[in-house]
Amino acid sequence: MHKIDIELVEMTMDVMKYAIDRLSATQSKIGKPKTEAKLKELVGETITDKGVGGEYAFNLWKKYLMKATVPVDHPRNLAFVPASPTRASIMFDLVTSASSIHGAYWMEGAGGIFCENEAMKWIVSLTGLPEGAFGVFTSGGTAANLSAMVTAREHWRKNEAFKGEKGLIITSVGAHSSIKAMAKVIDVDVLLVDSEERLLGEALQHTINGLTEHQRKRLFSVVATGGTTNAGIIDNLDGIAHVCKKENLWFHVDAAYGGGALAADSVRHLFNGIEKADSITIDPHKWMFSPYDCGAVIYKNPELAKQAHSQEGSYLDIFKDEGAHGFNPTDYQIQLTRRVRGLPLWFSLATHGTDQYKKAVERGIELAQMAGKMITESPHVELVREPSLSCVLYRRIGWKPEDYTHWTYENHKKGFALVTPTKWKVGDTYETVSRFCFINPDTTGKDIEMILDTMK
Repeated sequence: MHKIDIELVEMTMDVMKYAIDRLSATQSKIGKPKTEAKLKELVGETITDKGVGGEYAFNLWKKYLMKATVPVDHPRNLAFVPASPTRASIMFDLVTSASSIHGAYWMEGAGGIFCENEAMKWIVSLTGLPEGAFGVFTSGGTAANLSAMVTAREHWRKNEAFKGEKGLIITSVGAHSSIKAMAKVIDVDVLLVDSEERLLGEALQHTINGLTEHQRKRLFSVVATGGTTNAGIIDNLDGIAHVCKKENLWFHVDAAYGGGALAADSVRHLFNGIEKADSITIDPHKWMFSPYDCGAVIYKNPELAKQAHSQEGSYLDIFKDEGAHGFNPTDYQIQLTRRVRGLPLWFSLATHGTDQYKKAVERGIELAQMAGKMITESPHVELVREPSLSCVLYRRIGWKPEDYTHWTYENHKKGFALVTPTKWKVGDTYETVSRFCFINPDTTGKDIEMILDTMK
């Protein structure tokens, strides 16, 4: 199993050919899921005592299993927050895996961690955080938000008055679902400000003023959003920062989706105030064109994160020895074992340069504006709100929720497009609407036009 033989060589060539074909393809199909029972019927037993052989298993993947997936980089995959990793980053994801680097400690992964840090320096520079700010790559936004909030909570609990208290976080109803999920993990409560539009500093202050004395004692952090997943809305970061400073609260910005837009000159001003954050989440696997999975958490004061996350153990003492000095990513987030997931991003940035990244991000914003104009000019659809960042919410006039669901499944079943509905709060009720999220620079105006035409 660990030895080199002719079968391994042949299998390697097959895998390389598959990768080359995938990287060089100019068109791809949107796969569609099948039930587990149907997939089992197609492929049979694959895990057996003697094995089915690499060639046989690989053919099952190509013939059946791959086709039951949706490529995140298909130009008509506009659901959720898709992705569009560069070909350079995909290639180097192969190199990353083949290199077998443990990315927790400098002693083992210095070369790879150096590359990650070079990419991180660019990301941090986009935020405008003061000198000394830095971050690490995580598995995604949830892990990044979790790491940031553990840091915030531990910093808060240094005050003896708070040691026995269950923490409280304030965010908006438009915040990502990971905020509530993360809060369950660290056992803190979340108070939601009831606004799907921008969370304003005034609304935050009003909410804080309405807390009971004990709630105010428990409050340790505010989570603002730098581009909501649902609609691309950026909270009033400067106003929120002012309130957090006045109330002595940790200011975290979840910019997992929208953080890529920090590179776009056309919308950079919308993020004013992010430079005052104590921590920031950004997902390079979204709008920075890196392969899954690659998130990032950035701290204004990384030492606070190190105090919260650095692990102790006799088997880890060597990493703190003078002979092993260097940057240890594990000290700044929740994971000990980690791959150097920022390495593909580094290679892509080194290959193409940051100017190309700026152009690619601007293209997503341009596509959203283009879609907004088409929707405005079409009689059968209308905008729910003006496009924000690369998100567009729109309704098909006269449709009920089940119509959107049926339309989604029909387009997916045909292998044409994946565009899913969402809900938008209107008054006290939630309306089902349709949603575009543009990440892929290869999406065209014709793609948008054809999708809208299927709603007629």
